[in-house]
Amino acid sequence: MPHGHDHGHGHGHACGCEHDDDDHLKQGEGQQDSLFLSIDIPRVTCLNEARPSSCQRIFKPWDKRNEESLESCLESDADDQILLRIPFTSSVKLRALLLKAGPAGQTPAKLHLYSNAPATLDFDDANAGVPKPTQSIESVALARDVVEYPLRAPKFPAVSELLIFIPAGSGDETVRIDYIGFRGESLGPRGEAPTNIVYESAPQVKDHAKAGTENTNRLG
Repeated sequence: MPHGHDHGHGHGHACGCEHDDDDHLKQGEGQQDSLFLSIDIPRVTCLNEARPSSCQRIFKPWDKRNEESLESCLESDADDQILLRIPFTSSVKLRALLLKAGPAGQTPAKLHLYSNAPATLDFDDANAGVPKPTQSIESVALARDVVEYPLRAPKFPAVSELLIFIPAGSGDETVRIDYIGFRGESLGPRGEAPTNIVYESAPQVKDHAKAGTENTNRLG
């Protein structure tokens, strides 16, 4: 089950008078076992993005996860499908995906994840289900805060590149993503010791309504 991350503070971002624990974090710090520093952001690519290189701007330090703008979000172009390829600077073990998407109808309906997918994998292959996804997230919460989706860790033991396929949105003509993050550990180059960044605890998706049960007028 997915888990929500911003209880208690999700409605205070517009007001400059409220503060939360993030005010005391250094840049890059945040949620436990973050793999932000292991994402090879300049090499992240996306098919069907509305603005060139916007896919690289959704990977942010944990303390920047709630920043929203048209310039810093990934939005699909011709339709509601996206194929996002995310390389890492070294092999990583993945335990969870963190996602901030929407609002409402622009939320992905589901996600298909591929570990170390062939470089030739395109929309035709993904829509045909060849190869099969390493894991599918069949229900994405209609929420405007960060939601954590646990992954089956044994299926992601040594990932050098992750491909995420969004086959459809939740009703609108396009999909939008403001933030993606990962929990896990870096295996390090050439077999170095695993590295973790220890951060604040992360609430999870069981705290969220499933897609379709939350107020779709919620725009965050």
